[in-house]
Amino acid sequence: MKDTIKALGIDYGDARIGVAVSDDLGMMAHPVETIANDDPKNRPEDRIADLVAERKVDMVVIGMPFRMDGSEGDATAKVRNFIEKLQAVLPDGVEIEEIDERLSTVEAQSQLKASGRKAKDSKQVIDQVAATVILQDWLDNREDSSDNDDDFRAGMLDDDDDDWLGFGGDDDDDDNFF
Repeated sequence: MKDTIKALGIDYGDARIGVAVSDDLGMMAHPVETIANDDPKNRPEDRIADLVAERKVDMVVIGMPFRMDGSEGDATAKVRNFIEKLQAVLPDGVEIEEIDERLSTVEAQSQLKASGRKAKDSKQVIDQVAATVILQDWLDNREDSSDNDDDFRAGMLDDDDDDWLGFGGDDDDDDNFF
């Protein structure tokens, strides 16, 4: 299994920055807060560095707003500028990893709508949810890339890949696991 890593996810925006953090097992992303980014006196990188220290974070995952064709534009340049500022204030040993965030806000809006929230009521949390989507994507892809030999289920599936530990397939024995 992969080493447990505590990660913090960032959805960078000109007005607001959404922040999410992983659980202690490095499996699930949870929203943390929204940081104002439209006040010239505000230094959001300082608040993020505080969160990294408070939560003992090893990795910062930041969404990169690539264009739909995968190219970089002005928004990507703004995020790279922010990464430079953030790197300067992070504790030693904390890494920053970029992840493609295309459609993360759309996914966040969809999740909020599915939970019954209206767009006008979601302004303060949309960035947190987008950061959660970004971080969860990173966590899932990190886990998917783990070595199958270390997976506790490796070799436990039959040839059909649908009957874990041999249960299922035969309706007579499905209720009897032992």
